[in-house]
Amino acid sequence: MIKVSLFTYIVYLFIVPLSTIAQLQWTEDGNGIYQFSEDNGIQVYDVRSKKITDTFLPATSLVPRGANKPLDVQSFQVSSDGKKILLFTNTQRVWRENTRGDYWIFDRGEKQLSQLGRGLPTASLMFAKFSPDGTKVAYVSKNNIYIEDISSWQYEQVTDDGTDRLINGTFDWVYEEEFGTKDGFRWSPDGQKIAYWKQDARKTRNFLMINNTDSLYSYTIPVEYPKVGLDPSGTTIWLYDITQKRAVKAKIEGDEVQHYIPRMEWVLDSKSIILQQLNRKQNSSKIILADATTGKGHTIHTEEDPTWIDIKARWNNGDPSGWDWIEDGKSFIWVSEKGGYRQLYKINLEGKETLLSKDAFDLIQIDFLDVKNKMVYFSASPDNATQKYLYRINLNGGKAFRVTPASFSGTMSYDISPNGKIALFQSSCTAYMTTGAVVSLPEHNEIVPSQRSFAADPLESQAEFFRVTTSDGVELDGWVVKPKNFDPTKKYPIVFFVYGEPAMQTVTDNFYTGKNRLYSGSMPDDGYLYVSLENRGTPAPKGREWRKSIYKKVGIINIRDQAMGAKEVFKWGYVDTTRVAVWGWSGGGASTLNLLGQYPEIYQTGISIAPVTNQLLYDNIYQERYMGLPQENKADFINGSALTYAKNIQGNLLLIHGTGDDNVHYQNAEVYINELIKYNIPFQMMAYPNRSHSISEGEGTSAHLSNLFTTFLKQHCPPGAR
Repeated sequence: MIKVSLFTYIVYLFIVPLSTIAQLQWTEDGNGIYQFSEDNGIQVYDVRSKKITDTFLPATSLVPRGANKPLDVQSFQVSSDGKKILLFTNTQRVWRENTRGDYWIFDRGEKQLSQLGRGLPTASLMFAKFSPDGTKVAYVSKNNIYIEDISSWQYEQVTDDGTDRLINGTFDWVYEEEFGTKDGFRWSPDGQKIAYWKQDARKTRNFLMINNTDSLYSYTIPVEYPKVGLDPSGTTIWLYDITQKRAVKAKIEGDEVQHYIPRMEWVLDSKSIILQQLNRKQNSSKIILADATTGKGHTIHTEEDPTWIDIKARWNNGDPSGWDWIEDGKSFIWVSEKGGYRQLYKINLEGKETLLSKDAFDLIQIDFLDVKNKMVYFSASPDNATQKYLYRINLNGGKAFRVTPASFSGTMSYDISPNGKIALFQSSCTAYMTTGAVVSLPEHNEIVPSQRSFAADPLESQAEFFRVTTSDGVELDGWVVKPKNFDPTKKYPIVFFVYGEPAMQTVTDNFYTGKNRLYSGSMPDDGYLYVSLENRGTPAPKGREWRKSIYKKVGIINIRDQAMGAKEVFKWGYVDTTRVAVWGWSGGGASTLNLLGQYPEIYQTGISIAPVTNQLLYDNIYQERYMGLPQENKADFINGSALTYAKNIQGNLLLIHGTGDDNVHYQNAEVYINELIKYNIPFQMMAYPNRSHSISEGEGTSAHLSNLFTTFLKQHCPPGAR
């Protein structure tokens, strides 16, 4: 099914009313988008003329027999011949997203609406996809794969061994969370076979969350969750022949438990599949071809790294799916940091590798592969790691050219049409944001002007960017929002916002930079300096060494950079060093605790939300990627954990956690609390019952969290100049 980026969604909030949007996707010709509304059904909106050009599926056709209102459509897929529409409805959450529900097909010729998987449990179908010829649909239900003939509405099972621990066609918690994998099967291009992942999670222990509020007696909520140092689910690839009705296992060298398979797709000739295999440490990557009939695999390319190797999800907006084929499927685009920067390579099916982007700067993400015109569009910012612009390079290699005009400064986002000729364009910086523009490519001429613009209030304080060099000789990017009516002769309290780990940057030039959604009111109006620093190890486009320097040093090198950067900020002269606060969420929560514990002479107040307090309590894929295996270097995990330094806390601490957090378990809070109690250290604590990692569920939660945050900060780091 076609996936829609968050950027597309945001852009079109300003073209059509919010209430009308369910899912947006480009039409086949690349000139328009399909849009859904309960009143109008599915229509075609031409992005160039800003007009509805066709009612593709009227709302009246979305009313099932016996019902009185249309289906509530979350997403849809159009068959290759355009005659049938696959509709995803009644959706339910699985881990992060609503990926299971009911599927219906509307036949445009027969004017008939029919439900798939009748007889299977309600809202249990996942990842339904048309076969290439549009005559069948495959889907997952209860961890088994099915194929349904949409002329007879009869379905057959591809797998029959699926249980809650034997997983076919989808993934366990940790694969989805850390690799971005969700949809776990692929039709062959000729429609004769299906390749799929199978995971054996029977040896993965459940982590039990407890619900104390929703019934007379408490009950547990199990999540299969492999902690650091424990084996992941054994993962294999299988190939099912639809005619012969049999499956063969892909024969891949390497223990299936001690290796990961984060990517797999079909080669375009349907004769083999191609996949990426990572070892347990994620520092050795193999590209493997496996024969579609025999399953026999052979390695065509190997890459090693002394730290770790990122997968496609890191430069594809979190989505690892797809294979970037060129030269009629004989070669593909690959991304590697082995040359010192994140660069583009071409690899053919014999494994021959050619460097395409020879410029000495990082690719941030691949935005579009224009095979017809032999170009790759990608985002980069060679001169300023806080910004992002569109570049292009010829598939024959050479110098990359900036596509975004020099008149634009900040963070640029593009959703490029399948025809490669136009793009939806959003421009964002601290001063303004524009959305809804349509530009031509590669010229970047404006076809449709911005549909909506947001400008910062000139009377309000805005983020200003700066750089400091620490006593270790490390240059850090940062931003600061100064108090309203700022007077440099006075002293102001300072609040640092921190994340600090490889999953996120905090210092980026966009419209939301410097704004704190948790603060009730205005930090500048109340008289706070608000600052963020970008330490080594974050995913800033500053070269491989910047990002990889944190290997086996999470909780050490990033924390020192933050603390030493704070000392440089203090030299500005208008910081009241007796009123210094720091806050962060998740990895930022861990950084907050580490800063309070390792540098108590700098930070007097901290607000830590959903922190990993002991690195040995987090999941294996994430923590082992950046820290190694605790069987080999356990001391590094302990040295980088906030728990180790809890005894040093001297200031004011507010610890916040959701008891239903399936990502960073509430266990982290209780372990840390025990350590604080052991050393008689006072603190404040707020546990949000049954809330997840986002602490967003439940009536009044967001407002309560905001008030809690603000009250604590004002009490222990009082605002205003002195």
